Amino acid sequence: MESGVTDSKSQSWWLITLIAAAMLMVTMGARQSLGLFVSPLNTGTGLGIVTISFAMAVGQFIWGAVQPIAGAVADRYGPGRVLAAGLIILAAGSALTPMMSTGIGLVFSIGFLSAAGAGAGSFSVLIGAAAQRVPAEHRGTASGVINAGGSVGQFVFAPLLQKLITTLGWMGALWSLAVITLAALPIARALRRPPAAHGAAKAEVGGLRRQLRVAFADRSYWLVHAGFFTCGFHIAFLVTHLPGEVSLCGLPASVASWSLALIGLANIAGSLFAGWCVNRYRSKYILAWMYGSRTVLVLLYLAAPKTELTFYVFAIGLGFTWLATVPPTAGVVGKLFGVRYLATLFGLTLLSHQIGGFFGAWLGGIAISQQGSYLWMWYADALLAAGAALCNLPIREAKIQRSPQPA
Repeated sequence: MESGVTDSKSQSWWLITLIAAAMLMVTMGARQSLGLFVSPLNTGTGLGIVTISFAMAVGQFIWGAVQPIAGAVADRYGPGRVLAAGLIILAAGSALTPMMSTGIGLVFSIGFLSAAGAGAGSFSVLIGAAAQRVPAEHRGTASGVINAGGSVGQFVFAPLLQKLITTLGWMGALWSLAVITLAALPIARALRRPPAAHGAAKAEVGGLRRQLRVAFADRSYWLVHAGFFTCGFHIAFLVTHLPGEVSLCGLPASVASWSLALIGLANIAGSLFAGWCVNRYRSKYILAWMYGSRTVLVLLYLAAPKTELTFYVFAIGLGFTWLATVPPTAGVVGKLFGVRYLATLFGLTLLSHQIGGFFGAWLGGIAISQQGSYLWMWYADALLAAGAALCNLPIREAKIQRSPQPA
């Protein structure tokens, strides 16, 4: 009888994990492929790269700003309704973008609606929901699998949207994206049920306000924020401007879409590996290694000839750590403060990530407009990654407690 109960719990947490991964596949796949629309939007609207980059930079910030709010609502009322609302808002942003002919309109549709919708259906809500429903010994694996779902989305959506842009035009591609997003609504219902007893933590005395005061007084929490700021700068710069970099090198647009797809494919392996590592090694060392490897990869890219092979190898190398930073970052926050308010506290960390994302997307547009290249952005990216690696080392994190081996 006990074996049957154990099997049921095992199936339950795996099912929850896969459902959350499927949701992230849709929201991150849609969001991480928006860079493919920069050039078509510029050609179709004549608004200019700087204006379009600013709209996407606002989107980077809004995506992060929504996360702690959505996380707090999910912590209080459950994630199901938050996720459903996010999908509807994301679809509305995609559908309205082709109708916008001004910079303000583009900021509203891409920068606010699409970003807010994707943020409400993203990491803080999904990983927070899973952490409250998954046994502690499986949380690292679950966060890795959920994170891999976002990478699957990037791998699938980047070539799909590029094909839709080619065949239907950029407007038709965005309307198709809205329909695909709405088709994911049934997924949100599966996370409406309350968490199981083994996953949910008891409410702390003083509730969320007290937990926030404790977190903001902790130096380690701020160091996590500093490292994640750099991660956001790095990812937003590449997602927004990698197609432009490919074009500057005289290569076809398909190289950009396949590079983004390869980043997503490589990050599937990276996310699963990160989830495995979180259960075995201290997360701060995993993060330091990831950020340090990005510094090396960017410098190697700058020194290499700009061929299709270079972009594909660069994409695979970056993809392995792309969003694989999420499981160890969420792991550190969970270890420091528990999982009861993880959606809120990790959501605030994601806000720092997206403040970095705002600057990565916006400054990239300014760089290409004023200097005609992204060279100084690449140097800034490498320097920030090195700083992030060093920021993670002093974080207060207990050693992994390994179970004794059976005799």
